[in-house]
Amino acid sequence: MPIRRAAAEELPLLQDIERAAGEPFRALGMPEIADDDPPSLDLLRTYQLAGRAWVFSGTRTGRPDGYLIWQQVDGGAHIDQVSVHPRAARRGVGRALIEHLQRESGAAALTLTTFAEVPWNAPYYARLGFRTLTGAELTDGLRRIVAEEASAGLDRWARVCMRRTASPAP
Repeated sequence: MPIRRAAAEELPLLQDIERAAGEPFRALGMPEIADDDPPSLDLLRTYQLAGRAWVFSGTRTGRPDGYLIWQQVDGGAHIDQVSVHPRAARRGVGRALIEHLQRESGAAALTLTTFAEVPWNAPYYARLGFRTLTGAELTDGLRRIVAEEASAGLDRWARVCMRRTASPAP
């Protein structure tokens, strides 16, 4: 799959992907999510400089169709955002980015936070092998992330933390 590190000049394109990927939330009665600003260029640049911003470019133009940004949290790889442009939806772009992270990070587990009832969020990640964590299973770092998301108003809708352990090598 055509996955590579994001280039500095592509960061505005990642914002465009985020905006486009947010539009389907309107149909679910979540216009606030659709209207939410994408990650700032400064924040994306921080991920990019750390080598933690990857893009999927499946077209001949080389233009990104999706991206993933991540950070280390409590010894694991935490997906801060994975977004796919609607023009590339349902083609395995998100899955490919997540699989790439699992391989490249070497982390024993991947974690993420997501909307519990949005079909392309928690149910999708469950199909990829993620399981919902109970409150007692949350690490300090995940609790911090949940608190930050709540302060941003994301707890208006049901949210969950999910985890997937690395598969043993074949």
